[in-house]
Amino acid sequence: MANRDLVAIGASAGGIEALQQILSALPKDLDAAVLIVLHTSNHAANLLPQIMQRASKLPVVDPYDRDRIEKGKVYIAPPDNHIIVEGNWLRVLQGPRENFHRPAIDPLFRSAAASYGRRVIGIILSGLLDDGTAGLMVVRARGGEAIVQDPDSAMFPSMPRSALEQVPDAQVLPLKKIPKMIVQLTQEEIPEEALAGVSPNGKAEKETKIAELDMSEIENDNKLGHPSAFACPDCGGVLWEIEEKSFLRFRCRVGHAFTARHLGAEQRQAVETALWSALRALEESASLYRRLADRADNSDHKRASERFEERASNTSENAKVLRDFLLQVNQGEEERFAMEETGTG
Repeated sequence: MANRDLVAIGASAGGIEALQQILSALPKDLDAAVLIVLHTSNHAANLLPQIMQRASKLPVVDPYDRDRIEKGKVYIAPPDNHIIVEGNWLRVLQGPRENFHRPAIDPLFRSAAASYGRRVIGIILSGLLDDGTAGLMVVRARGGEAIVQDPDSAMFPSMPRSALEQVPDAQVLPLKKIPKMIVQLTQEEIPEEALAGVSPNGKAEKETKIAELDMSEIENDNKLGHPSAFACPDCGGVLWEIEEKSFLRFRCRVGHAFTARHLGAEQRQAVETALWSALRALEESASLYRRLADRADNSDHKRASERFEERASNTSENAKVLRDFLLQVNQGEEERFAMEETGTG
Protein backbone atom coordinates (compact mmCIF):
# COMPACT_ATOMS: atom_id res chain seq x y z
CA MET A 1 0.00 0.00 0.00
CA ALA A 2 1.20 3.50 -0.84
CA ASN A 3 0.34 6.84 0.71
CA ARG A 4 0.20 10.41 -0.50
CA ASP A 5 3.81 11.25 0.05
CA LEU A 6 4.46 14.36 -2.05
CA VAL A 7 3.07 17.76 -1.07
CA ALA A 8 3.52 20.45 -3.76
CA ILE A 9 2.78 24.01 -2.66
CA GLY A 10 2.58 27.10 -4.88
CA ALA A 11 2.44 30.66 -3.57
CA SER A 12 3.12 34.17 -4.78
CA ALA A 13 2.29 37.58 -3.27
CA GLY A 14 1.43 37.16 0.40
CA GLY A 15 2.86 33.65 0.37
CA ILE A 16 5.69 33.96 2.88
CA GLU A 17 3.38 34.45 5.85
CA ALA A 18 1.07 31.68 4.63
CA LEU A 19 3.96 29.22 4.20
CA GLN A 20 5.36 30.03 7.64
CA GLN A 21 1.99 29.35 9.23
CA ILE A 22 1.63 26.00 7.44
CA LEU A 23 5.19 24.79 8.09
CA SER A 24 5.04 25.74 11.76
CA ALA A 25 2.06 23.41 12.22
CA LEU A 26 3.38 20.37 10.32
CA PRO A 27 4.75 17.57 12.53
CA LYS A 28 8.42 16.58 12.38
CA ASP A 29 7.45 13.00 11.47
CA LEU A 30 5.39 13.95 8.39
CA ASP A 31 5.31 10.93 6.08
CA ALA A 32 5.81 13.00 2.92
CA ALA A 33 8.18 15.36 1.19
CA VAL A 34 7.14 19.01 0.80
CA LEU A 35 8.11 20.90 -2.37
CA ILE A 36 7.55 24.65 -2.45
CA VAL A 37 7.59 27.24 -5.21
CA LEU A 38 7.32 30.84 -4.07
CA HIS A 39 7.65 33.48 -6.76
CA THR A 40 10.76 35.51 -6.04
CA SER A 41 13.00 37.97 -7.82
CA ASN A 42 15.45 36.24 -10.16
CA HIS A 43 18.31 38.10 -8.52
CA ALA A 44 17.23 37.73 -4.90
CA ALA A 45 19.54 36.08 -2.42
CA ASN A 46 18.23 32.65 -1.49
CA LEU A 47 17.21 33.38 2.09
CA LEU A 48 13.90 31.50 2.01
CA PRO A 49 15.27 28.23 3.42
CA GLN A 50 16.65 30.08 6.47
CA ILE A 51 13.44 32.05 6.90
CA MET A 52 11.26 28.95 6.65
CA GLN A 53 13.54 26.86 8.86
CA ARG A 54 12.79 29.21 11.75
CA ALA A 55 9.12 28.25 11.49
CA SER A 56 9.47 24.59 10.47
CA LYS A 57 9.98 21.47 12.59
CA LEU A 58 11.00 19.68 9.37
CA PRO A 59 14.46 20.27 7.88
CA VAL A 60 14.28 22.85 5.07
CA VAL A 61 16.53 22.12 2.11
CA ASP A 62 18.05 24.35 -0.55
CA PRO A 63 17.97 21.68 -3.29
CA TYR A 64 20.57 20.84 -5.92
CA ASP A 65 19.95 19.27 -9.28
CA ARG A 66 19.38 15.50 -9.05
CA ASP A 67 18.83 15.46 -5.29
CA ARG A 68 16.86 12.41 -4.22
CA ILE A 69 13.43 13.33 -2.82
CA GLU A 70 13.19 12.22 0.81
CA LYS A 71 10.16 12.12 3.07
CA GLY A 72 10.23 14.43 6.06
CA LYS A 73 12.06 17.22 4.25
CA VAL A 74 10.98 20.58 2.81
CA TYR A 75 12.51 21.60 -0.54
CA ILE A 76 12.26 25.23 -1.65
CA ALA A 77 12.87 26.26 -5.26
CA PRO A 78 15.93 28.54 -5.49
CA PRO A 79 15.70 31.90 -7.29
CA ASP A 80 15.79 31.76 -11.09
CA ASN A 81 15.37 27.96 -11.15
CA HIS A 82 12.41 25.65 -11.67
CA ILE A 83 12.15 22.57 -9.50
CA ILE A 84 10.84 19.59 -11.43
CA VAL A 85 10.01 16.10 -10.21
CA GLU A 86 11.57 13.31 -12.25
CA GLY A 87 10.73 9.97 -10.70
CA ASN A 88 12.16 10.01 -7.18
CA TRP A 89 14.60 12.77 -8.08
CA LEU A 90 14.44 16.54 -8.11
CA ARG A 91 15.68 18.54 -11.07
CA VAL A 92 16.79 22.14 -10.48
CA LEU A 93 16.94 23.81 -13.88
CA GLN A 94 16.86 27.18 -15.62
CA GLY A 95 14.19 26.13 -18.10
CA PRO A 96 11.90 28.54 -19.98
CA ARG A 97 9.94 30.95 -17.82
CA GLU A 98 6.21 30.40 -17.32
CA ASN A 99 3.99 33.42 -16.75
CA PHE A 100 7.25 35.41 -16.59
CA HIS A 101 8.32 33.43 -13.50
CA ARG A 102 11.23 31.13 -12.78
CA PRO A 103 10.69 29.31 -10.50
CA ALA A 104 7.09 28.78 -11.60
CA ILE A 105 4.35 26.77 -9.94
CA ASP A 106 2.95 24.93 -12.96
CA PRO A 107 6.14 22.99 -13.92
CA LEU A 108 6.35 21.65 -10.35
CA PHE A 109 2.68 20.61 -10.25
CA ARG A 110 2.69 19.03 -13.73
CA SER A 111 5.89 17.07 -13.17
CA ALA A 112 4.79 15.94 -9.69
CA ALA A 113 1.50 14.66 -11.12
CA ALA A 114 3.31 12.92 -13.99
CA SER A 115 5.68 11.08 -11.62
CA TYR A 116 3.58 10.54 -8.48
CA GLY A 117 -0.01 10.47 -9.76
CA ARG A 118 -2.49 9.96 -6.93
CA ARG A 119 0.27 10.30 -4.35
CA VAL A 120 0.42 14.09 -4.89
CA ILE A 121 -1.24 16.77 -2.79
CA GLY A 122 -1.30 20.09 -4.68
CA ILE A 123 -1.85 23.29 -2.70
CA ILE A 124 -2.47 26.83 -3.99
CA LEU A 125 -1.94 29.74 -1.59
CA SER A 126 -2.13 33.54 -1.82
CA GLY A 127 -1.04 35.21 -5.06
CA LEU A 128 -1.92 37.35 -8.06
CA LEU A 129 -3.57 36.37 -11.35
CA ASP A 130 -3.82 32.63 -12.09
CA ASP A 131 -0.42 31.00 -11.56
CA GLY A 132 -0.68 27.35 -10.57
CA THR A 133 -4.18 26.82 -11.97
CA ALA A 134 -3.07 24.80 -15.00
CA GLY A 135 -0.79 22.66 -12.84
CA LEU A 136 -3.45 22.00 -10.22
CA MET A 137 -5.80 20.87 -13.00
CA VAL A 138 -3.22 18.24 -13.95
CA VAL A 139 -2.77 17.13 -10.33
CA ARG A 140 -6.51 16.62 -9.98
CA ALA A 141 -6.85 14.93 -13.38
CA ARG A 142 -4.21 12.38 -12.32
CA GLY A 143 -6.15 11.58 -9.16
CA GLY A 144 -4.12 13.71 -6.77
CA GLU A 145 -5.69 15.78 -4.03
CA ALA A 146 -6.17 19.53 -4.44
CA ILE A 147 -6.27 22.05 -1.60
CA VAL A 148 -6.89 25.77 -2.13
CA GLN A 149 -6.52 28.44 0.50
CA ASP A 150 -9.87 30.06 1.23
CA PRO A 151 -9.74 33.27 -0.85
CA ASP A 152 -11.28 35.19 2.05
CA SER A 153 -8.24 34.33 4.18
CA ALA A 154 -5.67 35.10 1.46
CA MET A 155 -3.78 38.37 1.37
CA PHE A 156 -4.09 38.23 -2.43
CA PRO A 157 -7.04 36.00 -3.42
CA SER A 158 -6.68 35.98 -7.23
CA MET A 159 -4.67 32.73 -7.43
CA PRO A 160 -6.99 30.79 -5.10
CA ARG A 161 -10.07 32.08 -6.93
CA SER A 162 -8.69 31.10 -10.32
CA ALA A 163 -7.79 27.63 -9.04
CA LEU A 164 -11.30 27.11 -7.71
CA GLU A 165 -12.87 28.19 -10.99
CA GLN A 166 -11.05 25.37 -12.80
CA VAL A 167 -10.82 22.83 -9.96
CA PRO A 168 -14.17 23.29 -8.21
CA ASP A 169 -13.88 20.02 -6.26
CA ALA A 170 -10.70 21.18 -4.50
CA GLN A 171 -10.87 21.37 -0.73
CA VAL A 172 -11.18 25.02 0.32
CA LEU A 173 -9.62 25.67 3.70
CA PRO A 174 -8.41 28.59 5.81
CA LEU A 175 -4.69 28.51 6.51
CA LYS A 176 -5.00 27.18 10.04
CA LYS A 177 -6.81 24.04 8.82
CA ILE A 178 -4.48 23.20 5.91
CA PRO A 179 -1.70 21.51 8.00
CA LYS A 180 -4.18 19.14 9.66
CA MET A 181 -5.61 18.21 6.26
CA ILE A 182 -2.10 17.58 4.88
CA VAL A 183 -1.36 15.17 7.73
CA GLN A 184 -4.71 13.44 7.30
CA LEU A 185 -4.23 12.95 3.56
CA THR A 186 -0.66 11.66 3.93
CA GLN A 187 -1.87 9.03 6.40
CA GLU A 188 -4.47 7.58 4.03
CA GLU A 189 -3.41 4.46 2.18
CA ILE A 190 -3.82 4.17 -1.59
CA PRO A 191 -4.11 0.72 -3.18
CA GLU A 192 -1.30 0.13 -5.67
CA GLU A 193 -3.78 -0.69 -8.45
CA ALA A 194 -5.41 2.71 -7.96
CA LEU A 195 -2.22 4.67 -8.56
CA ALA A 196 -2.40 6.84 -11.67
CA GLY A 197 -0.18 6.02 -14.61
CA VAL A 198 0.86 8.02 -17.65
CA SER A 199 -1.98 10.04 -19.13
CA PRO A 200 -3.29 8.88 -22.50
CA ASN A 201 -2.34 12.11 -24.25
CA GLY A 202 0.96 12.53 -22.40
CA LYS A 203 0.54 16.32 -22.12
CA ALA A 204 2.05 16.60 -18.65
CA GLU A 205 5.06 14.54 -19.70
CA LYS A 206 5.56 16.60 -22.88
CA GLU A 207 5.40 19.89 -21.00
CA THR A 208 7.73 18.58 -18.30
CA LYS A 209 10.30 17.71 -20.96
CA ILE A 210 9.97 21.23 -22.39
CA ALA A 211 10.54 22.73 -18.92
CA GLU A 212 13.66 20.56 -18.66
CA LEU A 213 14.91 21.92 -22.00
CA ASP A 214 14.76 18.46 -23.55
CA MET A 215 15.72 19.29 -27.15
CA SER A 216 13.98 16.20 -28.55
CA GLU A 217 10.68 17.63 -27.31
CA ILE A 218 11.44 21.27 -28.13
CA GLU A 219 12.31 20.29 -31.72
CA ASN A 220 9.28 18.00 -32.00
CA ASP A 221 6.92 19.49 -34.60
CA ASN A 222 3.94 17.76 -32.98
CA LYS A 223 3.16 20.71 -30.71
CA LEU A 224 0.41 20.92 -28.14
CA GLY A 225 -2.54 23.02 -29.33
CA HIS A 226 -2.50 25.03 -32.54
CA PRO A 227 -0.75 28.21 -33.76
CA SER A 228 -2.28 31.48 -32.58
CA ALA A 229 -2.06 35.01 -33.92
CA PHE A 230 0.07 36.12 -30.96
CA ALA A 231 3.82 36.45 -30.47
CA CYS A 232 5.73 35.35 -27.39
CA PRO A 233 6.53 38.39 -25.20
CA ASP A 234 9.78 36.73 -24.11
CA CYS A 235 11.33 35.67 -27.43
CA GLY A 236 9.00 36.90 -30.21
CA GLY A 237 8.19 33.40 -31.50
CA VAL A 238 4.73 32.14 -32.45
CA LEU A 239 2.56 31.18 -29.49
CA TRP A 240 0.60 27.92 -29.66
CA GLU A 241 -2.87 28.08 -28.16
CA ILE A 242 -3.81 25.36 -25.67
CA GLU A 243 -7.34 25.14 -24.26
CA GLU A 244 -8.33 22.70 -21.54
CA LYS A 245 -11.81 22.84 -20.01
CA SER A 246 -12.23 26.50 -21.04
CA PHE A 247 -8.87 27.44 -19.48
CA LEU A 248 -6.84 29.16 -22.18
CA ARG A 249 -3.06 29.30 -22.17
CA PHE A 250 -0.18 29.64 -24.63
CA ARG A 251 3.28 28.17 -25.16
CA CYS A 252 5.95 29.12 -27.71
CA ARG A 253 8.31 26.82 -29.58
CA VAL A 254 11.12 27.08 -27.03
CA GLY A 255 8.82 26.64 -24.04
CA HIS A 256 7.86 30.05 -22.65
CA ALA A 257 4.32 29.67 -21.34
CA PHE A 258 1.52 32.10 -20.43
CA THR A 259 -2.06 31.94 -19.32
CA ALA A 260 -4.47 34.21 -21.17
CA ARG A 261 -4.60 36.56 -18.18
CA HIS A 262 -0.82 36.90 -18.01
CA LEU A 263 -0.58 37.42 -21.77
CA GLY A 264 -3.32 40.06 -21.58
CA ALA A 265 -1.55 41.84 -18.73
CA GLU A 266 1.70 41.86 -20.71
CA GLN A 267 -0.04 43.22 -23.80
CA ARG A 268 -1.61 46.01 -21.75
CA GLN A 269 1.83 46.82 -20.36
CA ALA A 270 3.32 46.86 -23.87
CA VAL A 271 0.58 49.20 -25.11
CA GLU A 272 1.06 51.51 -22.14
CA THR A 273 4.84 51.56 -22.66
CA ALA A 274 4.35 52.46 -26.33
CA LEU A 275 1.89 55.23 -25.43
CA TRP A 276 4.25 56.72 -22.84
CA SER A 277 7.02 56.67 -25.46
CA ALA A 278 4.68 58.45 -27.88
CA LEU A 279 3.85 61.05 -25.21
CA ARG A 280 7.56 61.67 -24.58
CA ALA A 281 8.17 62.10 -28.31
CA LEU A 282 5.30 64.60 -28.60
CA GLU A 283 6.53 66.60 -25.61
CA GLU A 284 10.05 66.70 -27.04
CA SER A 285 8.71 67.75 -30.46
CA ALA A 286 6.69 70.59 -28.92
CA SER A 287 9.77 71.76 -27.01
CA LEU A 288 11.87 71.67 -30.19
CA TYR A 289 9.29 73.67 -32.16
CA ARG A 290 9.20 76.33 -29.42
CA ARG A 291 12.96 76.62 -29.49
CA LEU A 292 12.93 76.95 -33.28
CA ALA A 293 10.19 79.58 -32.98
CA ASP A 294 12.30 81.58 -30.50
CA ARG A 295 15.38 81.40 -32.75
CA ALA A 296 13.32 82.48 -35.79
CA ASP A 297 11.81 85.36 -33.82
CA ASN A 298 15.25 86.50 -32.61
CA SER A 299 16.41 86.43 -36.23
CA ASP A 300 13.39 88.53 -37.18
CA HIS A 301 11.86 85.71 -39.26
CA LYS A 302 8.29 86.38 -38.15
CA ARG A 303 6.50 84.01 -40.53
CA ALA A 304 8.80 81.12 -39.67
CA SER A 305 8.37 81.88 -35.98
CA GLU A 306 4.58 81.82 -36.29
CA ARG A 307 4.73 78.55 -38.22
CA PHE A 308 6.86 76.89 -35.54
CA GLU A 309 4.62 78.24 -32.76
CA GLU A 310 1.57 76.77 -34.50
CA ARG A 311 3.27 73.39 -34.77
CA ALA A 312 4.29 73.56 -31.10
CA SER A 313 0.72 74.38 -30.11
CA ASN A 314 -0.78 71.54 -32.16
CA THR A 315 1.77 69.06 -30.84
CA SER A 316 1.15 70.15 -27.24
CA GLU A 317 -2.58 69.68 -27.74
CA ASN A 318 -2.02 66.15 -29.06
CA ALA A 319 0.24 65.43 -26.09
CA LYS A 320 -2.48 66.64 -23.70
CA VAL A 321 -5.06 64.33 -25.30
CA LEU A 322 -2.69 61.38 -25.00
CA ARG A 323 -1.74 62.26 -21.41
CA ASP A 324 -5.41 62.50 -20.36
CA PHE A 325 -6.09 59.15 -22.05
CA LEU A 326 -3.20 57.48 -20.20
CA LEU A 327 -4.43 58.82 -16.86
CA GLN A 328 -7.94 57.48 -17.53
CA VAL A 329 -6.60 54.07 -18.61
CA ASN A 330 -4.35 53.77 -15.54
CA GLN A 331 -7.18 54.77 -13.21
CA GLY A 332 -9.43 52.16 -14.84
CA GLU A 333 -6.76 49.47 -14.44
CA GLU A 334 -6.33 50.31 -10.75
CA GLU A 335 -10.08 50.09 -10.18
CA ARG A 336 -10.28 46.76 -12.07
CA PHE A 337 -7.38 45.32 -10.05
CA ALA A 338 -8.98 46.43 -6.78
CA MET A 339 -12.28 44.79 -7.75
CA GLU A 340 -10.56 41.52 -8.67
CA GLU A 341 -8.64 41.40 -5.41
CA THR A 342 -11.70 42.14 -3.27
CA GLY A 343 -13.99 39.86 -5.27
CA THR A 344 -16.43 42.62 -6.17
CA GLY A 345 -15.80 42.47 -9.92
